[in-house]
Amino acid sequence: MTDKATDETTAVTAGDTSAATADQAAPSRRALLGWGGAGLALGAAAAGGAITAVTRDGDDTALAAASGAAVPFHGAHQAGIATPVQDRLHFASFDVKTTDRAELIQLLKDWTRAAERMTTGQTVGEGTYGGLAEAPPDDTGEALGLKPSRLTLTIGFGPSLFDGRFGLKDRRPAALVDLPKFPGDNLDPARSGGDLCVQACADDPQVAVHAIRNLARIGFGKVAVRWSQLGFGKTSSTTPDEQTPRNMMGFKDGTRNISGTDKAALDKHVWVSDKDGPGWMVGGSYLVARRIRMNIETWDRTPLQEQEDIFGRDKREGAPVGKAKEHDEPFLPAMLPTAHVRLAHPDSNGGATILRRGYSFTDGTDGLGRLDAGLFFLAYQRDVAKGFVPVQRSLAASDVLNEYIQHVGSALFAVPPGVRGKDDWWGRALFS
Repeated sequence: MTDKATDETTAVTAGDTSAATADQAAPSRRALLGWGGAGLALGAAAAGGAITAVTRDGDDTALAAASGAAVPFHGAHQAGIATPVQDRLHFASFDVKTTDRAELIQLLKDWTRAAERMTTGQTVGEGTYGGLAEAPPDDTGEALGLKPSRLTLTIGFGPSLFDGRFGLKDRRPAALVDLPKFPGDNLDPARSGGDLCVQACADDPQVAVHAIRNLARIGFGKVAVRWSQLGFGKTSSTTPDEQTPRNMMGFKDGTRNISGTDKAALDKHVWVSDKDGPGWMVGGSYLVARRIRMNIETWDRTPLQEQEDIFGRDKREGAPVGKAKEHDEPFLPAMLPTAHVRLAHPDSNGGATILRRGYSFTDGTDGLGRLDAGLFFLAYQRDVAKGFVPVQRSLAASDVLNEYIQHVGSALFAVPPGVRGKDDWWGRALFS
């Protein structure tokens, strides 16, 4: 890969790993109802039999998807970023309701232990049955018997978590900036922000929904879902040998996305280094999530040539203007000055490059006979001020595609490094 790792970006284009091991001990009876501050019971056997673990770097991706294999949970970086992109998404943003720092820490430990189990296809705690008849089950049960389906769970911490409630005000990263208001934004506060987020990606939608549901259940009384988003039809890929997916406008999306196997590009553009600081974020990344509504009824009445001019690529092959193949290097001056590809390209933005993991969505209608549909844009980068912000400024100012889209939700999160072992937990370094 070259530094030109991204050319369709925001508005619509969007080492060491080890398999998590199951606790083989016989399940204990619960002494308390539900999930308490003492942590999680780790008893039930894996659902669906033996679990096959796969690497995160894109090897045998098709085989892994077909087999429903597990993606390793532990590693230097969180899974779900450079991991080969799965087919389905359930993303949730949470408000923290407790004001007790110790209670929040215990919740993060409980969530970590639950995530370790769910990503290997196991039930949470003592599972859906076999516990006290007088107590609710530890697992909601809808994923019982299903394969792991390459489930990944990725956590992030929003700017509002550093407001002083938990003694974290001085630990807010400088890179966790407040995003500026871009021209054309029509952000709904009810679909924006949040103290915490969890991104669940899987090849089975029921597996992804089950994961978020159980984390929300474990956190009941301590956190509450602020907003959530279901997604389907990935709009970008971190696996270059896969066919480039298409967005809801019918165009190939993420042609020049960063590859999950390109360590040099990931180190340069995605992972926080020890030179960036703070120390607790080294090996992590920064996530921008944007809900982008598409006026697809208007788009569907737009002539083909105009659609292609708007994007700067042809619709069938995905080739840039004047070129024959999708992956041919684009010649930006051949495109309209307002073309999406031209405005989003790193050469037009001082080299700004991000890694995208977006998904399409349809959420019913808007009450006026139009589909509420579009792109749930997810972008990871080492520095938001050098990644998403300059690219979106360029697009918001001049992209003719803005006539057909509107950003209606927005959030930013610091995504810490991965969980290293059985005694580690999400955010441990932040709270140390």
